[in-house]
Amino acid sequence: MTGLDPDNWDDLRRLGHRMIDDMVDRLATLRDGPVWRPMPDAVRAALHEPLPTGPTAPEKLYEHFRERIVPYATGNTHPGFMGWVHGGGTGVGMLAELLAGGLNANCGGRDHAPVEIERAVIGWAARIMGFPDETTGLLVTGSSMANMIAVVTASRAVPDGLALRREGVGGRRLVGYAAATAHGCIARAFDLTGLGTDALRVLPVDADHRMDLAALRAAIAADRAAGLEPFIVIGTAGTVDTGAIDDLDGIADIAAREGLWFHVDGAFGALAMLSSALRSSLRGLERADSLAFDFHKWAQVPYDAGCILVRAPGRQAAAFAQSLAYLSREDRGLAGNAPWFCDLGPDLSRGFRALKVWMTLGTYGTDRMGLMVDECCAVARHLARRVDAEPLLERLAPVGLNIVCFRVRVPGVDLDWLNGELVKDLHESGVAAPSTTTVAGVRAIRAAIVNHRTVAADADAMIDALLRLLAERLEAVAG
Repeated sequence: MTGLDPDNWDDLRRLGHRMIDDMVDRLATLRDGPVWRPMPDAVRAALHEPLPTGPTAPEKLYEHFRERIVPYATGNTHPGFMGWVHGGGTGVGMLAELLAGGLNANCGGRDHAPVEIERAVIGWAARIMGFPDETTGLLVTGSSMANMIAVVTASRAVPDGLALRREGVGGRRLVGYAAATAHGCIARAFDLTGLGTDALRVLPVDADHRMDLAALRAAIAADRAAGLEPFIVIGTAGTVDTGAIDDLDGIADIAAREGLWFHVDGAFGALAMLSSALRSSLRGLERADSLAFDFHKWAQVPYDAGCILVRAPGRQAAAFAQSLAYLSREDRGLAGNAPWFCDLGPDLSRGFRALKVWMTLGTYGTDRMGLMVDECCAVARHLARRVDAEPLLERLAPVGLNIVCFRVRVPGVDLDWLNGELVKDLHESGVAAPSTTTVAGVRAIRAAIVNHRTVAADADAMIDALLRLLAERLEAVAG
């Protein structure tokens, strides 16, 4: 017998109970430890063991996990993590991952309950975002994949667009539009889909870091006059640098007038739709032809859980569905329940991502999730006030949602270098983990308040640590 089940299920049960207890204890005591710590060379080397040819007791592997992996994780579960835009996760989401792993369902298609849970989650997402009930969509790795699916779907929605599936995009001079503040995955989508990054028109932004709509209109007119074929305009709900929201309603008007597909990259900002106080800032999002966003950001679902929604039914299937003998759909039996999710995107093998979304939204409800979004933004406003009150700090952008961009400003020092070094100092201190970006050509410290555990005191602790580290650096330079 060469099966892989344990000889003693009770041993596995005991190990599983210990794992759950340890991970729950870790979540309950996050504040007691550092946000992040550097990995010693010896630990890093120990993770690269030779390929195992014989068995190792799972208890021993778990000890390696506890000693070599847990202490050196990214840190985004910690309330002091303010870098990039990473959700903090929840205990319920963690347990949902265990349940999904136990079922080991392939959600590419067929007739089983996990597929229906994903359909239910897509329906919930459509209602949150103001999309119609007939909206299609699926869960993917993240907004990078969701945006790529949107670009492909939009390109196949042009006149005679389905011929592109056979002939490729080389015979069509398709062009699209996005602001300079759009996420890099937009240009990457144009690259990987064969359209080419030159087909993406990168538009200037206004003083509030929003797409310049006059520039959009001018670019469309110039491209049409040059014999090119505009097909998509991409607005951003929550820019990666500052959290700005494009004038989505204005973009929707232009897209409708010009006959363009209107897509919104709402990777994290779209979930501000959960907040009754912030929803109006996203006016126009509900008019989009497609929307990409991540449940693993502001919705606090464990990684990974991106989502793509497409307003018009049939558009995704027209772009992705294929007929293969070994994937025939039947009128009954396990091979029934068409259409399948593999008809709506590039993946045939798909994990049960929907369970952790379903359990997270089900446990907390959209009202409580909306209050959590409000609280994150309140912490960001507190941080902005603290920055504005400190003589050595300078805020570099308005705070539209939950991102604060600022820098240390002292005379006679290379500020780009200094701010970059101070962020690394903060990381190694274990107190806080912001990230860096560039705003108006200067290096900025960027704090994104996405973790539901982060409170105003955590923002204060970051500023206090930053000023202390700055004083130490200036003292060292003076000495």
